[in-house]
Amino acid sequence: GRPRHQGDMVGKACALKDVYVGDEAQSNAGILALKHPIQQGIVTSWDDMEKIWHHAFYHELRIQPEEHAILLTESPLNPKANREKLTQIMFETFDVPAMYLGIDSVLSLYAFGKTSGIVVQIGFGVSHTVPIWEGYSLPHAIKRLEIAGTDSTDYLLKLLSDKGYSNLSRDIVIDIKEKLGYVAGNYEEELEKVQASSDIEKKYELPDGQVINIAAERFQCCEILFQPSIIGREEDGLHRLLCDSWMNCNVDIKVGTYRNIYLAGGSTMFSGMDDRLQQELWAIGHGDWIPKIFARPERKYSAWIGGSILSALSAFQEMWISKDEYDESG
Repeated sequence: GRPRHQGDMVGKACALKDVYVGDEAQSNAGILALKHPIQQGIVTSWDDMEKIWHHAFYHELRIQPEEHAILLTESPLNPKANREKLTQIMFETFDVPAMYLGIDSVLSLYAFGKTSGIVVQIGFGVSHTVPIWEGYSLPHAIKRLEIAGTDSTDYLLKLLSDKGYSNLSRDIVIDIKEKLGYVAGNYEEELEKVQASSDIEKKYELPDGQVINIAAERFQCCEILFQPSIIGREEDGLHRLLCDSWMNCNVDIKVGTYRNIYLAGGSTMFSGMDDRLQQELWAIGHGDWIPKIFARPERKYSAWIGGSILSALSAFQEMWISKDEYDESG
C-alpha cells in the first residue's frame, strides 16, 4: 500500500515510508491505497511483487535468500514470460543458489499423498480445475474461473451495504465470511428457509460492540462460484468446469481420476462445499461417472504442505535449477 496523501502520514513514526507491505499495510488500510500485485493468479506488478518477496525473506522468514534454495508456486497456465521474469528476479536480485517453480494445484495434490487426480483450486483471485496424472498437470484439460475469494468478499460487502451496513471495513467482511459463510446444498430451498424462519440468521458483533444480523448473505456470497450470473458474469459454474476438465481427459485418465477429486485453497473452506460439488456432479451425470470428493481440514495450506513434502524428498534434489545452470543457459 502507498499513502493516498502524504499529509495523512504527519505525526506517524513511519512518516517517510513510501510503501507498506503485509500486516503493516493492512493495519494502515484507512490511509493507504492498497494494491495487489497478483491479479487472477498472474503477476501484474513486478516491482511490487519484488517488495513483497523482500519483506517475506528479510522480515517474516528472517533469512538471507542467497543462503537458501527457494521453492515458489505458480498458477496453472502461467505465461512463459512471467515464469522467466520470476526466475530472473530470484537469481539476479535475490541471488538464490537454487530455485524450483511448482504449480500450486500439483503441490496441493502431493499434500494428499497422491500424484493423480483432479484438483479444484479456489484461491484469492482465481479458481482452476486441474487434472493431474502421475505428477503432471494436463494443460489441455485445465479450466479457469475468474471468480474466487475476493469476488465472494466483494459480493458480501455489497449485500451487507444494501442491508444498511455500509461502513464495514473489508477486513471485517472477510471475517464475517470466514466465520459465518457456507455453501447451500440447494440455493433456492435455502432462500425459502430464510423467508420461513430465523434458523439461518446469525449475529455478528462488530469491534465497536454493535451487533448485526447475517442471514441469507451467509450463503449468497458463496453461491456465485456455482452461479456466476448472480453477479453478471457469463461463465459456467465451478461444477460444470470440473465436469468439462474430466471430459477433456483421455479414457485411461478418466478412470484414474473420477474418484479422486481434491479441494484445495482457502476459498474451499466453506462448510458444504464438498457436498454441493458432489451433488451438482451427480445431477450433471455422465454415464458411469461416480465422483468422489476429498476435502481435508488443512486444505487451505495444501500447496505449502505439498511443497514441503516435495522439497524434502531425496529424489527431488536433482530437480532444483541452480544458479550455475541459470548463468550458463538463462
